[in-house]
Amino acid sequence: MKKKLITAVAVTAMALSLAACSSTKSGGGSEAGSADCNVGITMPTRSLERWINDGEQLQAELKEAGCTVDLQYADNKTDQQISQIQNQIAGGAKILVIAAIDGSTLGPVLEEAKAQDATVIAYDRLINGSENVDYYATFDNYEVGQLQGQFIEEQLGLADGAGPFNLEPFAGSPDDNNAKFFFAGAWDVLQPYIEGGKLVVPSGKAPANDDDWASIGIQGWASDKSQAEMDNRLSSFYGDGTKVDVVLSPNDSLAIGIEASLKSAGYAAGDGYPIITGQDADKANVKAILDGLQAMTVWKDTRALGERVFEMIQSITAGEEVEVNDTESYDNGKKVVPSYLLTPEVVTADTVQEKLIDSGFLKASDVGL
Repeated sequence: MKKKLITAVAVTAMALSLAACSSTKSGGGSEAGSADCNVGITMPTRSLERWINDGEQLQAELKEAGCTVDLQYADNKTDQQISQIQNQIAGGAKILVIAAIDGSTLGPVLEEAKAQDATVIAYDRLINGSENVDYYATFDNYEVGQLQGQFIEEQLGLADGAGPFNLEPFAGSPDDNNAKFFFAGAWDVLQPYIEGGKLVVPSGKAPANDDDWASIGIQGWASDKSQAEMDNRLSSFYGDGTKVDVVLSPNDSLAIGIEASLKSAGYAAGDGYPIITGQDADKANVKAILDGLQAMTVWKDTRALGERVFEMIQSITAGEEVEVNDTESYDNGKKVVPSYLLTPEVVTADTVQEKLIDSGFLKASDVGL
């Protein structure tokens, strides 16, 4: 799972008898558009800020281009997502953009899509176990974890021999293929320090290797579940006054729960407060970073991801080559899926203004500035 050197390549898109998206909308209602550019988008849930932003941005761009668009959210229910995809196929969708809840359960519905000559783009989360996944667009998920691990390494001075420090690691939802890449990237940095005694895990919840990541996974990326797990670790392993020095949290949703747990246990911002990582640059977490309650977040500019998928759709509908830059890393068990990987960035309190506000990703008022 080591990060591979990626070279830009292009693969030939599936030949489709579709015209390019019309620049003008046809009549017929709020979802009207070009019949030749009919796109179904299914996102996992409205409970996470980023999926709302991702879905609505892509929908707006496609509608502006004259495409017919059906955007659905599945409330983190796999059966509901499958039903939504089936309805989109029945409604004539020729391109499906799917951010899977459980990437291993969609094989049968993608068979239906294939029978209707629909092209499938896996959005941010790889769809496993199906040869009917045409493209994958995401960020370099291994690098996300690497950035988190390297941040911890640098902040604690581990490479200079500092330690030992008490670490509590968390991993993402076991049904999310991305979670294993996040964890592997971070664990490949941190595990040598655990083996060397510079990082200690008082709870014992330190996977033996990258492949054991799901043993500490938090189902559904749920904040309340990460809070309950951290509560349990604090009460069971830190009751003697031992302090947590660092928490590896793979995303902001888990970090919010972890921070709530620490607050309940008497931890406060300032000297001695744990280093906590995150991902997604959610508003509440950016505010937490500014308040000293979270050390960093890995920012994935989802506007760039949406724009990349929009460009893929334009190429597909025009019968042109679809640009990808990775044809090696993402094997879904049936095929290596041609992928386009975007680059994530670290955001800290010192760079919130420059990276998130000045770029227009967030408003200053969103985070109390």
